[in-house]
Amino acid sequence: MPRILDYVDKSACSLGDCIEALNQSGFHPDEEESLLDAAQWLRRLGNNRDFLAETMIDELKDAAAGGGEEASAYGAQVVMLSPLGREFFLRANFWPGRDDHVFRASGQSAFSYELPHDHNFHFLTVGYFGPGYASDYYEYDYEAVEGVIGEKAGLRFIERSTLDPGKLMHYRAHLDVHSQLPPESLSVSLNIMHSGGAQGWLDQYRFDVEKDEIAGVISPGGSEIFLRVAVGLGHPDALDLAENFAKGHISERMRLVALEAQAGVLGLTERDALWRRAEGNGSRLVAGEATRRRRELEAV
Repeated sequence: MPRILDYVDKSACSLGDCIEALNQSGFHPDEEESLLDAAQWLRRLGNNRDFLAETMIDELKDAAAGGGEEASAYGAQVVMLSPLGREFFLRANFWPGRDDHVFRASGQSAFSYELPHDHNFHFLTVGYFGPGYASDYYEYDYEAVEGVIGEKAGLRFIERSTLDPGKLMHYRAHLDVHSQLPPESLSVSLNIMHSGGAQGWLDQYRFDVEKDEIAGVISPGGSEIFLRVAVGLGHPDALDLAENFAKGHISERMRLVALEAQAGVLGLTERDALWRRAEGNGSRLVAGEATRRRRELEAV
């Protein structure tokens, strides 16, 4: 499960001081000193009981005056606390309880509740307000799986626990898996998120914990979406690019995306032939998915 950081510090800092400190020292979660330094600043920010309300009030005033809505650019559940485009960013996450109107109106899937998943990035989190969400925690070996849908994941259940107020944790990339449960009442967590350059090429999975299987990939990148749309539009250059990507892109996931894009514009017979050829792609991920897709076609 995520590593609990028992870092005691009763001092508080402003949001600006926290961002400035992280800008100077960086956030390198694979380095213990950097990780603990960032945890110290998140603890201090969490001790500031006024900054989040003040941030939201300022955002509301700016919006009323015709300004932008940068603080909510990451989604309705999130208030962005620092700009994107660096090796880290800060955010506040809102977690409605089952009795809250927004939960009843939108349902649990809108807030990723009961969606077992890992992360393709490290992040720190601290319980800031409310009782906190609970999670069923698992661990698995990312290097031992290929990422084929239906593949055995090797999940190991650890425990169910709650992000209590003040609890500070380090979620480890490609190791910690959790399925979040709605809190008893509205809760807020603060995060420092790592944002590395290679992150877009690393998969983030959702799991079927009952079957102990990989159930899907939840980290599509912008390049994947662009390729699918371009091929779907039928441009000949896009079709050539997809064919080249499928044969030899450095990312196995992008090879698979290129094949999926091609398959989407083919008839059943041509699609089967495409996946048959893909079984010899040289990638175990692509070969496994190609076999699965051919079986699906046979059942049509």
